[in-house]
Amino acid sequence: MPLTPFQSKVAILLSINRTEDSHLAGGAGLHFKPDSIRYSIDLDYFHDSEERVASAFTEDRKLLLKNNFLCKVEMNQPGYIRCIVSKNNESTKIEWAHDSSWRFMPVQFEKEIGFILHPIDLTINKILALAGRDEPRDLLDVIHTHESILPIGAQCWAACGKDPGFNPLSLLELLKRRGRFHKEDFMRLNLTQPVNLLELKQKWLAMLQEAESFARIAPPDDLGCLYYSTIINKFIEPKKFINSKEYIKHFGRPGGIIPKIIPHPNSY
Repeated sequence: MPLTPFQSKVAILLSINRTEDSHLAGGAGLHFKPDSIRYSIDLDYFHDSEERVASAFTEDRKLLLKNNFLCKVEMNQPGYIRCIVSKNNESTKIEWAHDSSWRFMPVQFEKEIGFILHPIDLTINKILALAGRDEPRDLLDVIHTHESILPIGAQCWAACGKDPGFNPLSLLELLKRRGRFHKEDFMRLNLTQPVNLLELKQKWLAMLQEAESFARIAPPDDLGCLYYSTIINKFIEPKKFINSKEYIKHFGRPGGIIPKIIPHPNSY
């Protein structure tokens, strides 16, 4: 989802305070470039500890005030701070939150906004968010990630590594309860184009069916992993599991890790 001009100004300003343990995440992190259907409603910064939440907020607030922004704190508790930042009649919500350091990939650096959670981990976080809450913006985001980052079946499979309380089918059962929205639900969002409810529903049902088919054929011993193609050099949803030389299994860990790539013999 593209950021508003005001959000972009704030994100660029705060980029100098971003570090590997204080990075942009959430919806704004998923699509900070203008290539999605909706605008983000806030800026989310994730941190590896409650203490880091507090110190990052202090640093960011000092920088904002120095640049003549107003900061109205709406909530301040251990591990979570929410603030409305405004200037010249424009405003946005910013959240500083504690999140697990367990991830599939290391955080990455973007020149425009500093350190940011890797798209793969943003995608996994989003599918778990949709399972836990019925928000139209989450549904749009998951459809976007399915089409542009990783198919939803592979998302659900990997998400069970981050949240071992799920298995793919139980996660899908929760997702099947989502998507029952009306036109008015999407009118409350700041969209770049209108939503066709009929097309959206058909697409969502087809995605769920495809995901369930994948969950039923994937090897149970691989649960919680991602599959990285050694041929096209990206994370994939395998269509078969006979020739494992076509991909490598990639599991998450605290801090994330880059896949160890062994070149495929047919990649030259």
